[in-house]
Amino acid sequence: MGANAQTSVPTFTAGEILTAANMNISARTGIPVFATSVTRDAAFGGTGEKTLAEGQFAYLEDSNTTQYYDGAAWLAVAGAKCGQVVQAFKSDTFTSTSTTYVDITGLSVTITPTSTSSKVLVLSIVSGSGVSAVSDAILQLLRGATVIGSGDAAGSRRVGYAALSASTGNAWPGVAMYLDSPATTSATTYKIQGALMTGSGTWTINRSPTDTDSAGYPRVSSSITVIEVLP
Repeated sequence: MGANAQTSVPTFTAGEILTAANMNISARTGIPVFATSVTRDAAFGGTGEKTLAEGQFAYLEDSNTTQYYDGAAWLAVAGAKCGQVVQAFKSDTFTSTSTTYVDITGLSVTITPTSTSSKVLVLSIVSGSGVSAVSDAILQLLRGATVIGSGDAAGSRRVGYAALSASTGNAWPGVAMYLDSPATTSATTYKIQGALMTGSGTWTINRSPTDTDSAGYPRVSSSITVIEVLP
């Protein structure tokens, strides 16, 4: 148990002299702090203890949650909290001729969740192009070796989270927003892969396929950001 954890929520009777120990138990923590739901449930309704009733708050150390009692059950206080934020930012260019998925260098980020109950919000924007008059490029998102956030399989169609239109002189954005549940406290890597959908030729990231040294041709950036959403 932590320094603030308690095992009782006491009541006091008229005329009783309150000691410092009494006040420390009842007032020091703001709301009662318990190690687990078991010690929470045992702290109410016994001899000299407060009767559990609607509006009671409690904090549980094992799940890092604040709860309230609605008269019938304990419920978590609503509102997700954001924890650590990690970003990989790519300002250089990338090219490939692969028609199977390959890692896009510089678009990989690692986060270590603080709780197995944490979720990870993945936000990514990747700009580039397929091959003009040949094929679009396609992107996919992975957690480790597991593909996440893709569309449903349908026959021979290529599956990913976004496609980059074929172009000669432009770079198009592909955007990913995915709330993942990794269920781990181990270091977890999220990354972006890409591929040419059909045919042959060079697909590009952060530049157009032509990439002429002219104000009419862009150089852009891409990024992947992960945010831990605490339970």
